[in-house]
Amino acid sequence: MPPTQQSAAEPADPTAAGPRPGTTAAPAVRRTDCPWCGSTRLRTLVLDRCDDCAYVFRNPRPAPGVRPSPPAADAPEPAAARDRRHRAAARALLPFGEPESWLDVGTGAARFPVTARTVHPYTAFDGLDTGPEVAQALADGRIDEGHRGTLTDLAPRLTARYDVLSMFRHLEHVPDPRAELRAAHQVLRPGGHLVVEATEPRSLAAAVLGRWWAPYHRPRLLQLIPESALCRELRGLGFTVVLIDRRAAHRSAGPGAAATLALARLLARPSAADSPVARLARTALSRSAGPPLALARALDRALSPLTSRTRCANAYRLIARRDTTPG
Repeated sequence: MPPTQQSAAEPADPTAAGPRPGTTAAPAVRRTDCPWCGSTRLRTLVLDRCDDCAYVFRNPRPAPGVRPSPPAADAPEPAAARDRRHRAAARALLPFGEPESWLDVGTGAARFPVTARTVHPYTAFDGLDTGPEVAQALADGRIDEGHRGTLTDLAPRLTARYDVLSMFRHLEHVPDPRAELRAAHQVLRPGGHLVVEATEPRSLAAAVLGRWWAPYHRPRLLQLIPESALCRELRGLGFTVVLIDRRAAHRSAGPGAAATLALARLLARPSAADSPVARLARTALSRSAGPPLALARALDRALSPLTSRTRCANAYRLIARRDTTPG
């Protein structure tokens, strides 16, 4: 089933951040080609999708000179599930030797380094983020060193410093993912490894659920890069892709999440012109929908181990080694 097109009356991204207070930004201009491959075959969802390479992007982009706010967290994930996912990501590096130093980009409160340290106890874990959480994580001893800023800005003074660099759901929120990957190449030592976890826009679930596919509604989302496109880009930069895992990166976000989003959109649109009967119906729907939606989300979670093994897997984890020689 093709994704449902967005009404022209709705903004491309209702969660998008506006200009920072005190700044004046030029109006954002909607582009007519894919920023990844250049194709003009675009399809409007909550974002735009390129029908040639499947790259999904916010269109128009934020105005020049205006950086989006740091991404808000996804829907709450149980701590146990999050820790299992982080531990699995850390274990994925075990076949490649014990790293001496590891930089977690977009680290936030440094939950990943804390968990990964249980797998790699002799590795120095540093964190990088644009928000204030990285300073608190350093003060709390969650990381060995903290860097506040963007990877592209800080890369020159971190050149060839790290054995591993991780980006978990990070490329989806940066203005220029290609520049971010070039910076990662610069920061890694020759033979070092890049770990990327990202949403797969070519998931069958995205095609079936269309605009109600949960990953499309993440706050501050700028783009979703297909696994195949990211692999090509990494090879061109001088990386060798050594592992791809869709099953471990998958997160529960199926029909139950889609139903929740659809209902939230419906209930968020009250009108002053609504009749008393309409308002009563809206209230009754809001109060009665809780148990069915909870059951649907529970079903999503129960089926997640199965869907992660199919084309409905909605994410991928990729490990790429920085080549020791050019090409």
